[in-house]
Amino acid sequence: MWSFFVTWDVDPEIFSIGGISVRYYGLLFALAFIFGYKIEEKMFKSEGLPMKWLDKAWLYVAIATIIGARLGHCIFYDWAYYSAHPLEMILPVRFTPEFKFTGYQGLASHGAAIGIIVGLWYYSRRVTKKSIFWILDRAVIPIALAGFFIRMGNLMNSEIVGLPTSVPWGFRFVNSGLQNPELPRHPTQLYEAICYLISFGILMYLYWRTNVKKHMGFIFGAFLILIFIARFIIEFAKEVQEPWEVGMPLNMGQILSIPFVLVGIFMLWYSKKLPDPGTKIPKADQKR
Repeated sequence: MWSFFVTWDVDPEIFSIGGISVRYYGLLFALAFIFGYKIEEKMFKSEGLPMKWLDKAWLYVAIATIIGARLGHCIFYDWAYYSAHPLEMILPVRFTPEFKFTGYQGLASHGAAIGIIVGLWYYSRRVTKKSIFWILDRAVIPIALAGFFIRMGNLMNSEIVGLPTSVPWGFRFVNSGLQNPELPRHPTQLYEAICYLISFGILMYLYWRTNVKKHMGFIFGAFLILIFIARFIIEFAKEVQEPWEVGMPLNMGQILSIPFVLVGIFMLWYSKKLPDPGTKIPKADQKR
């Protein structure tokens, strides 16, 4: 049988200066924000919206993403450790067994999703004075693309790897830290990255080629369904992320995905009851 097994032996660190390292993950995380901003900028310009709305939106998203993702990881996946080391939740360092700058290596996508929703709710009240669903419909499109970049960052880190497999495209994750690294495994980071890229394409089509954005919440609902169904299914091919997940019929990633999918289904229905948001801009924001 033909095989394309890949030996993945990439150093996650691009370079290091004075003990501070620049990693592929951080670079890809930054690219996610850069590309996301440009996509959102095009959308805002097409609707004649104030650019200062956009700048504030991405400030809120950036802060909410980092806080939500970090707290999500600490609370959902490693509470036993971080409850005893609360400062390490918010600082990119580890104090024990010795002081080390680590960067924010522990980030959870479900926490990021919750953080973004909370951040954009506050943004809607303070900036646009529109329904939160109006900005969510526009924000989730570049966020889906960001998911692609982040999962590629996970690939560069050789983390969130899959179960051993005999499929011909399996990866040997040499730097994964797992026992028997020579075993081919599912490249689940790539599976998710591809699904998120496809989701981004579908959402872009809905925004630019259909009229569904007139129904607030529809694109947001489609995003939740596409992203978290993909996440739920791919989790079956992943190694457990934490020892306490061993033996669970559904892991934490799947348990957390179910409410998001249900909310997405609800939003597709509820969006039909919401009014057309139009393009009304408060007088104070009409001058760009």
